[in-house]
Amino acid sequence: MSNDAEKPEAEGAPPAAKNKKKKLIVIGAAAAAVLLGGGGGAYMMFGGEPAKAEAGAGHGDKAEAADDEAADEGEGEGGEGGHGGGEKEAPLDVPPLLVNLRTADGAPHFLKVHVMLVPGAKTTAASLKDSLPALLDAYQPFLRELRPEDLSGSAAVFRIKEELLIRSRATLGDGKVKEILVQDLIQQ
Repeated sequence: MSNDAEKPEAEGAPPAAKNKKKKLIVIGAAAAAVLLGGGGGAYMMFGGEPAKAEAGAGHGDKAEAADDEAADEGEGEGGEGGHGGGEKEAPLDVPPLLVNLRTADGAPHFLKVHVMLVPGAKTTAASLKDSLPALLDAYQPFLRELRPEDLSGSAAVFRIKEELLIRSRATLGDGKVKEILVQDLIQQ
């Protein structure tokens, strides 16, 4: 009888092994879905967004070229027509800035800021583009001194806009930058 007792256990073992294999396959599929979802999310957050920013910059260049042509046509008709073209000029797309934030505990925190500059009455988007390295140099010290606590609440966006506008005017002079438009403000 001991042979009969061992025989059902031997027959019962393969279904248990099949159940373990099914569980392993289900767990593996779930893990693969989580990894693919996380990888896709990371790509969109880190890899996909700069491509959009570059594509947006390309569109901005086309808009600037169209505005430059409109300004040239307006100047040919008279001095006031050229001034009117400057008021309708498209904003200059500034490449996104990525900076480390100051933290007390030394943990890495990053800030990504993407802004557009609206040219003032005394300049054009093309001349702002030429001055962009000096502007970025003026923005960096302010952005690097920010703490994660400084970025909480709706007042944070207003403060950043005002501080960047003050630095723009100090670097280029009054009337060169009319407004700062915040496109993205991402903290990690």
